[in-house]
Amino acid sequence: MLVPDAGNGFFLTSPSQPPIKDAPPGNVMRGVGLKVASVTCFVIMASMIKAAEGIPPGELVFFRSFFAIFPVAFYLAWRGQLREGLTTRNPWGHVIRGLCGVTAMGLSFYGFTQLPLPEAISIGYALPLFIVVLSAFLLKEQVRLYRWSAVVIGLGGVLIIMWPRLTLFSGGGAGGGEMAGALAALAAAIVAAFAQMQVRRLVGTETTTSIVVYFSITGSVIALFTIPFGWVMPTPGQAAMLIAAGFLGGVGQILLTSSYRHADMSIIAPFEYTSMLISIAIGFAVFGDLPTIQMLIGGLIVVASGIFVILREHRLGLDRKSARESTSA
Repeated sequence: MLVPDAGNGFFLTSPSQPPIKDAPPGNVMRGVGLKVASVTCFVIMASMIKAAEGIPPGELVFFRSFFAIFPVAFYLAWRGQLREGLTTRNPWGHVIRGLCGVTAMGLSFYGFTQLPLPEAISIGYALPLFIVVLSAFLLKEQVRLYRWSAVVIGLGGVLIIMWPRLTLFSGGGAGGGEMAGALAALAAAIVAAFAQMQVRRLVGTETTTSIVVYFSITGSVIALFTIPFGWVMPTPGQAAMLIAAGFLGGVGQILLTSSYRHADMSIIAPFEYTSMLISIAIGFAVFGDLPTIQMLIGGLIVVASGIFVILREHRLGLDRKSARESTSA
């Protein structure tokens, strides 16, 4: 199913989570609360990355990946799952997933630094739409008219968000950095979709715990290879924000994992889009950013398309499971 990625706060495919049937109302509300808390952590993390101006994307990726290891490792040790998190039968698969994930993370972080926060996050909502496209062309999954319609409409919403930033088509009204940031945010969603194709392969042999742990480890190591491209010495204030961003990313992943223990994906996943409201509030309070009409209209279109894809994928997953059970019987 679709859940936010430990790497960038967007979506990844993790079909290993079983559906939760007839969860008590109290548990459902707890799951929703944990989900919203995890989304809040990811948005604050993005805000800190945006506020740490002047830090190269590769260096941002390192801080985000390395310092996320500590809360995740502590949590797994407390639950007695640390050994499970370090056990793998496909180390090269984790490396490939790490390469794609680090690239996507670096692109998305660059987008955060160049665009208003809610705008960069809204463009990232295109990720589940690209997953549908890649599933059809690379995995040869059957995608019918309903999901193709959602993809086309959703990408139209992304174009509405990006249009004012595309100076080649808007008469030079926006800065070149904003255009590059918008394209980087869109490219991040595309590359992250490739990363999720790799996650789909990994879940065949790896646990969700090991995928989370090894992504942080490989992300930290791979990010070090960007040192020759110009790392800088952060100021104490920048270092504090980046370390806090890494910890928040790890805490957000813990809250996210916990939320899916209390309620089914079809209930929890759509609350990912509360990040739009949170990012608008933080963007205005911290950075003085006001959402544009294009961003609000396009963002709502992408959100509606994404929710449709999430619910449709969940329904198809249940249908496939019922078909397998009937065949086995």
